[in-house]
Amino acid sequence: MAHEYVEEREGALYVAGSRVSLASIIYCFRDGASPETIQQSFPSLSLAQVYGAIAFYLSHPQESEAYLDELKRKWQELERRGQAPDEALQTKLGRARRRLFAERP
Repeated sequence: MAHEYVEEREGALYVAGSRVSLASIIYCFRDGASPETIQQSFPSLSLAQVYGAIAFYLSHPQESEAYLDELKRKWQELERRGQAPDEALQTKLGRARRRLFAERP
């Protein structure tokens, strides 16, 4: 999946020459954000890069959807494997939280 405005690095898709994921751009676009608004949210990108990422998404719908599905699956797996902090840590955090709120005026 090579494109002028999208590149694959370590199994993930990014806006070429940036640290912004293609998924970030797609989700903003799907939520109704204009390319200009997306560019404001990611000021390291040029407007041309945003339009290029959107064009990639629109011209590669099956590949883009498969990529997003894979990201979702990976996220769900991470959540599934995640563990709650042990009881001692939870107790310590609870004490710290109570002290913090007790000190507020």
